[in-house]
Amino acid sequence: MFAVNIGARELQLMVGDITKIPVDAIVNAANSALAGGGGVDGAIHRAGGGEIMRELSSIRARGPCPAGSAVATNAGLLPAQYVFHAVGPIYRDGNDGEPEKLASCYRTCLDMAAERWLRSISFPSISTGIYSYPLEAAATIALQTVLAWLSSHGGSVKLIKLVQFSESDHRTYCQLAVRLRNELTHSSAS
Repeated sequence: MFAVNIGARELQLMVGDITKIPVDAIVNAANSALAGGGGVDGAIHRAGGGEIMRELSSIRARGPCPAGSAVATNAGLLPAQYVFHAVGPIYRDGNDGEPEKLASCYRTCLDMAAERWLRSISFPSISTGIYSYPLEAAATIALQTVLAWLSSHGGSVKLIKLVQFSESDHRTYCQLAVRLRNELTHSSAS
């Protein structure tokens, strides 16, 4: 595990199964139809049970969830209170608004956690699976967005966990986090 502290708050990078990490809210990398799927989405639905999908059915009736946004449901059998179903962008070439939409997923979920007075939240690596977002670019956006949010928001959220599925993804996130932390330290010292 790798951690970055900002005041009394902490960003943790870790390898693991996001469905088994106790937090107040787990972020799901959902599709715009909110219909379940493979990867993280499938794992969350399998571990959380049918209650999550039943709640999503009523939300789905209102129409698709656009990329960059999220909806909340209960967490069913997961070790959390909520699941925030964030719809990441499908990567095309990086010039179709993908970076803004991906950053919006992280900000939206953090805002949802703050609105509910939650203390902890975990994120998968959104859009890096079947949506083909290049890992280093997606990790940079995730880290920059989360660190900026932590630096500019007060409130209840004290612990943010970015959970990587593999050791190689974790190494990429850690290397980028060290670089970003050094840049933050250097810019605040200037």
